[in-house]
Amino acid sequence: MGKRKPMIFKRLVTFKRLVTLMTIVFLVIGGILLQRHFVGAEGGRGGEQQVVVSVPSSPLVRSVQPSGATSPAIQFPTVDSRQLLRHIQGLNFVRYTPEARGTARKYIMQTLKAAGWQPKLQPFASGVNVVAERPGTDPKAGAIVLGAHYDTVARSPGADDNGTGVAVVLEAARLLGARSTPRTLRLALFDREEVGLLGSLAYTADRTALAGLEGAVIMDMVGFACRTEGCQRYPDGLSVKPPSRRGDFLAIAGDQEHLPLLAAFTQVTQSDLPPVLTLPVPFKGMLTPDLLRSDHAPFWYQGIGAVIATDTANFRTPYYHQPGDRPSTLDPKFFTGSAQIIINATTLLLEGRTSLTTTPN
Repeated sequence: MGKRKPMIFKRLVTFKRLVTLMTIVFLVIGGILLQRHFVGAEGGRGGEQQVVVSVPSSPLVRSVQPSGATSPAIQFPTVDSRQLLRHIQGLNFVRYTPEARGTARKYIMQTLKAAGWQPKLQPFASGVNVVAERPGTDPKAGAIVLGAHYDTVARSPGADDNGTGVAVVLEAARLLGARSTPRTLRLALFDREEVGLLGSLAYTADRTALAGLEGAVIMDMVGFACRTEGCQRYPDGLSVKPPSRRGDFLAIAGDQEHLPLLAAFTQVTQSDLPPVLTLPVPFKGMLTPDLLRSDHAPFWYQGIGAVIATDTANFRTPYYHQPGDRPSTLDPKFFTGSAQIIINATTLLLEGRTSLTTTPN
């Protein structure tokens, strides 16, 4: 996850110059209309929630009827923790220099090819993204992109930041690559996130990459948990009540203009997975700069709905951007559970056909 610097927020605004008077007026009106909108499976009021659905354990996690579908309820594939941890070990080195990032790209490309994908490189001024696509069966249903950055800061091997995010993308490629769904699945592994979201800015500047895109699911640090009272902190300006002072939940933040993306994550959890805290973010994060520090933000400023899945980074882990961010500091059960939630929600989104834009009450 990117550093806590105001320049990142300024870079986003300056890059596209989208925060004009008309945009601000629209966001203010939209924020007022949506302030009480509920993000969840059953309906209610907006703001806080922590939804866990208890279902029997089975090889396939659970079945859910996708939104807008007429087919039978879908089944979610099961995440393999061994595969996740294998990817963490495969990327267990500092991925900062051009050479090291090239080595990481080679690992990512080989893994995707082994899963039956045809990945491509997307070069930009100071780095290279890795992208891939598996077409859906209904062109009108659009596409979902699943993304994570693969670079690190200079002195950290980045097991959590962001080896965990990359590992979930690669596991999704294995589990969903041959699956037939109405929506197209796109994968994006971003370079140079740690120096200003450069890879995702380049990706979202490509009109081809955004064509037909219904939503983005971005992961940045999803493998660390702490269970001591007081170990979890929160950024200022949150619109929800913090559920706990323990760091044992997965946080999902999304823009209020695309609340169905958040709703997908509340519909697919189960009692033996980490709790989910959903954060509907008004005004595209302008009031909460801490929620603009990762690769979801450029999608917001292109008008694309996006969510970020995170363990909350420096608000939880003491190893943020430190040499100690190593595989041994991850919580395997929490990591696997977080990955399962993300795979479940992504599958549900891919099986849907309806719009992911919020409809005000």
